[in-house]
Amino acid sequence: MEILFLLVPLSVVLVFGIIVMFAWALKSGQLDDIDREGERILRNDPDRVDADQSGR
Repeated sequence: MEILFLLVPLSVVLVFGIIVMFAWALKSGQLDDIDREGERILRNDPDRVDADQSGR
């Protein structure tokens, strides 16, 4: 029973931390356009190579 005095506050802190991290991800734009990356890997566009990365 005494372990509940430790586990309940730890779980509350963990949930609060997860909510803060999710809010940060929303605010910083991490979840703005999740469809674009899924479509990008399906396209067969050649990779663009800069002049200084010509493969020499």
